[in-house]
Amino acid sequence: MIADPALRGRAVAAFFVAVEPALFADLDESGVLPRADEIRSAAIRGEWQCFALYACVRGLVAAGGFNRETALAIDALHQDVLEAWRLESGEGPAFDERRARIAERYAEYGRIGQEGGASGAATVTQRLGEAAARHIAGDKAAHPDLAALIGGLHEALAEGAAEAIRRAE
Repeated sequence: MIADPALRGRAVAAFFVAVEPALFADLDESGVLPRADEIRSAAIRGEWQCFALYACVRGLVAAGGFNRETALAIDALHQDVLEAWRLESGEGPAFDERRARIAERYAEYGRIGQEGGASGAATVTQRLGEAAARHIAGDKAAHPDLAALIGGLHEALAEGAAEAIRRAE
């Protein structure tokens, strides 16, 4: 496993940047995303990115446990990803709104992950997928397969991030 927490977080940031766009393209081609105008399409992509980034956080925790080093790795992950997004969109209200949405979604997804104790672990993927599907669908009805598909992608991302840093040196 990557020993240095900052390098571990940066490795997961690189993993996120490499795989997130392709997974979103696959999700878009699946036909389960709501069709939308350009503004709503950007919001859909933003919701997916929040959910995918949260999966990478879960991967860091799965690989390193709940400790100070993992917190440092998560900070490095966010620093790199947010810097890339800042360069993409620039400073200003849109970037600030994006950061606020991430914090809001993380709080919600974290609560979902903690609900139900040990028995809740069996349904966490489904419950996280359902929550993300509601955000992605917005004011439209979510496709019946959206929650299951994005929940599965979320788990695959978390496992992929964890495995990537476990195997790296």
